[in-house]
Amino acid sequence: MMEKKKIATIEDIQLIVDTFYGKIRKDTLLGPIFNHIIQDRWPEHLEKMYRFWQTVLLDEHTYKGSPFVPHAHLPLRAEHFERWKTLFFETLDDSFEGEKAEEAKFRARKMAEMFQLKIAFIQQA
Repeated sequence: MMEKKKIATIEDIQLIVDTFYGKIRKDTLLGPIFNHIIQDRWPEHLEKMYRFWQTVLLDEHTYKGSPFVPHAHLPLRAEHFERWKTLFFETLDDSFEGEKAEEAKFRARKMAEMFQLKIAFIQQA
């Protein structure tokens, strides 16, 4: 079994993001949505996600922008967010432990909650 490590470097962030989105792309529920929207722009999307998590977890401010806006009009429901969290937590738990891994889960939970509420609001409008 691979020894788990703490999240400390941009390489750690890249491993998390690459592994996580590798799972997303193959997932039967999330894959079709992400692949349809992102199409051939995966490298650009992954780079943006590196910067986002680098800013959130390593306190290295490289991300600019609003994470919600690109998601505002996607056809997402509760089950999509549940699957997203499951895959994200699984990715973290497979390789990492410690304070930053727990913070990543906390941030992901909060983000999923906020996105879900905002998207539901937009869909009702």
